Amino acid sequence: MPKRCLLLALGNDILKDDGVGLAAAGLLRSEFKEGVDIVEAPGTGLALLELLAGYDRALLLDAIFTGNALPGTVLEFCREDFQKAASPLALYVGLPEILRQAESLGIEFPRELRILALEVENPFELHTGMSPSTRGALPGYVARARQVLQGWITPSPDLVTNNRGFLPQ
Repeated sequence: MPKRCLLLALGNDILKDDGVGLAAAGLLRSEFKEGVDIVEAPGTGLALLELLAGYDRALLLDAIFTGNALPGTVLEFCREDFQKAASPLALYVGLPEILRQAESLGIEFPRELRILALEVENPFELHTGMSPSTRGALPGYVARARQVLQGWITPSPDLVTNNRGFLPQ
């Protein structure tokens, strides 16, 4: 049975650089018509729980503003990076809380979860369009997302298929 893959793009395209994940997903949509569900979502928090449920693998694309990396830097995280983090605000529900909630409720959640976050100049400014550094980094950001997705949906060359799936040669 094929593995279900999700590309989940987060962001708001009227908040300048915050829409970079949405822009990347738009560029990838025509390449991954089969094998990957592409979803764009402006929200975060508990809404992500429903969006991620039932997938084997999920790639999240989003903007990030840490101030610790140059704008245009692609930061990559995996599920384990969020196991110990907790939200400093009781009202904010972030990825660590969502992972814990899914586990406690027995919700089938992606066993492989990757986050590609593009360091941006300003994800808070109300303005359409991206800053020059974000726009310039978009091709590399898309290329990395493409690489992750292709690795998930393309079987390894050392595997052969039979009517039950893939077996090592």
